[in-house]
Amino acid sequence: MISIITGSVINLSSANVDYLSTFNFESEDRTIENLSTHSSELSDQDNSNQDFLKDHDIVEVNKYPVQLPFKSLLTDSTNFFDGQTLANHQQVIPNINLNAIHEDLGINSTIESQKSVIVRLITSSRQGKQYFIDFEQNSDGFIIVQDGESPENQTIPIDELENVVEILADEQEFLEQDGIINARGNVVIRFANGVLTAEQISVNLNSRIAVAQGNVSLERGEQILKGERFEYFFVQNEGVITNASGTIYQPSLRDDVQIRPETPNIVNESAFSLQIQANQPLQEVRSQPGINLILGSEDNLDTLQSRLGIPLTEESGSITQLRFEAETVEFDGKDWTAKNIRVTNDPFSPPQLEVRADSAKLVNVSPFRDELNTTNSRVVFDNKVSLPLFINQFIFTPRRSRPFTFSLGYDGDDLGGLYLERDFSIYDRNDILLTITPQFLVQRALFPDSLPDQNISNPDDNGGLLNPSSYGLMVRLDASLTERTDLVSTTNITGLDLSNFSNRLRANLRVFHRAGNLNNPYRVTGEISSRERLFNGTLGFQTVESSIGALITSPFIPLGNSNFRFIYQGAIQNITANTDREEFLSMDNSVNTINLTRYQAIGKVSGLIPIWRGQSLPPTPTQGLRYTPVPVTPFFGLTTGVSLIGNYYSNNDTQGSLTTTVGFQGQIGNFSKKTFDYTAFNLSYSRGVANRNSPFLFDRFADTQVLSFGINQQLYGGFKGGFQTFINVDTGKSISTDYILEYSRRAYGIVMRYNPVLEIGSINLRISNFNWQGDTEPFDSSN
Repeated sequence: MISIITGSVINLSSANVDYLSTFNFESEDRTIENLSTHSSELSDQDNSNQDFLKDHDIVEVNKYPVQLPFKSLLTDSTNFFDGQTLANHQQVIPNINLNAIHEDLGINSTIESQKSVIVRLITSSRQGKQYFIDFEQNSDGFIIVQDGESPENQTIPIDELENVVEILADEQEFLEQDGIINARGNVVIRFANGVLTAEQISVNLNSRIAVAQGNVSLERGEQILKGERFEYFFVQNEGVITNASGTIYQPSLRDDVQIRPETPNIVNESAFSLQIQANQPLQEVRSQPGINLILGSEDNLDTLQSRLGIPLTEESGSITQLRFEAETVEFDGKDWTAKNIRVTNDPFSPPQLEVRADSAKLVNVSPFRDELNTTNSRVVFDNKVSLPLFINQFIFTPRRSRPFTFSLGYDGDDLGGLYLERDFSIYDRNDILLTITPQFLVQRALFPDSLPDQNISNPDDNGGLLNPSSYGLMVRLDASLTERTDLVSTTNITGLDLSNFSNRLRANLRVFHRAGNLNNPYRVTGEISSRERLFNGTLGFQTVESSIGALITSPFIPLGNSNFRFIYQGAIQNITANTDREEFLSMDNSVNTINLTRYQAIGKVSGLIPIWRGQSLPPTPTQGLRYTPVPVTPFFGLTTGVSLIGNYYSNNDTQGSLTTTVGFQGQIGNFSKKTFDYTAFNLSYSRGVANRNSPFLFDRFADTQVLSFGINQQLYGGFKGGFQTFINVDTGKSISTDYILEYSRRAYGIVMRYNPVLEIGSINLRISNFNWQGDTEPFDSSN
């Protein structure tokens, strides 16, 4: 039903109100087809009132919350829901679904196709001729709006930048009969938020295609593309670059590829030059934290790092800047597609690490997620070894992601030794990532007696490919709640036989909040865990049956102008864990756990006192960056530290400890020559005292004197080997010994670790993250 709203027309006289009441359509059901008939009846009644209504009166569609000029009723019925009219009213009522109205009324055309958008092309020669040419997107013609001399100051007013294309050159000619404009000499083309430079350009006004040639360079925000030839369809804002190369700065990619108006609305020639990066040699190569993927006993290694100070690499990071070469690159306002593409994180050529693919399409699917879909992708190391990736989608996101088909790890305690696993993404949108990771416990299945399964109900049933205990499962949830708050939940099932499920399950849920300065914040953590495994020196791994609580960790606080830093932590947790204290054990020793609330405060001061410092080599591919992403600086120094820990338990027990550490560490060589050009070492001694013993085993102060020693030696090229060991001086017992073999390159590195004492191991893949400015060499260049 369509009705005229009576009494609600702005500035309507009483006569007109009565007139509207006479022709109220509420009493009759009117269809779109007979509206023109009623319009004719209305027209016959009073021409003067008809003219008034054409300009002022409104009608309402009862089904839709929209008001339209009544003059629409006096024309052909198809114009009643004219796209432009609806689009105009959509600005007043933005929530209306105009396409839905079209569909319900049987009108096939969409709002977008009916809107008439004008694209203006402005071509100017410096101190010469200037043309303003308008194109309508829904027609094939063009109109020359202005034909005159260019202003002396070369100032161009712009009302809507996304609908304007500007061309500026030293000279130009207009072949009016052919509809072609040729421009030569220092050509600058500006469109949407992109700027392109070339030696010459030819614009066909009939086909609406601009072809630029000669040192073509396209810059869109932080993104830079170069090529031999550029074809630009300026009305559709689409283009193709041939023999393309360029740089992608991922943090700003989502903004740079979007078309949006810019300010100010006056653009002059000097503004063009500021947006084009000059052809400068590669400079300011800086290394930042990159991607580090630990494939193996990640939680155990993190525990070792926190308890013993082993210099392990945590799994984290991202790659922010890449460069590429491609046969062709096609782009529009949102995405780009490339053929025969090569991508690398290495700013130097030939690149040490690159990914090649027959085709690639980059799509921005959300503000914090970009997807790169490829075909026949493979990774190439040092331009010699090529390995298929077996995957065709890469996700660029701040959240944790492991872009491998399979991962290899080793855990002799929970997973029976060597195992394989693979991540599967179940849900990944709106800053939430849910993954499941099935695990095949290779060593438990094939060699069950090598490391017996302590949690199996019947030892005779251990091992075998069909045994459920030979398979595990991990489920992980990562959610970015806000810019400062993240949630991470991990559930591990170390065997799918489930006959002893309580001993198979390990789970934790943590909420991390960063307060204060995000560059060096306070970290507030709330956590709930079940059967979490923690390492405590010579007491080995201890299982905490359950824990719930919160802790706050300060940022590193520098102490004056010295090299010393202070950090503190406070925590409150309700804990159920193992004990060996007789007063807490049951009569038959069947229960060896207790539940207490622990209040903890920790403070630590540490620093390096420099003794000698050498010189690093320049950050070039043949010197300082030959085998490492950061130039090595030789040094010697003394390490010192003091840590104080105070624990109070709800049964009135306390445990306080004070530990002092002194050591000597350093590195010699620059890691640039092929052999024995790098040696790193560390030696330290720790002495601690405690007033009493904790009721729990997992946090009891067990090692009062600890000697630590480690060495890392270059063997040949990028190969390094070494170890790190910790020894209890009082008993002579080895607390932990970590053997390390590393292959290090500028763009990537592979580290293999194995700890026979703790029966854990890992493979760590490092992908370096470089930022740089200036032009890079072609991939196949050796300069």
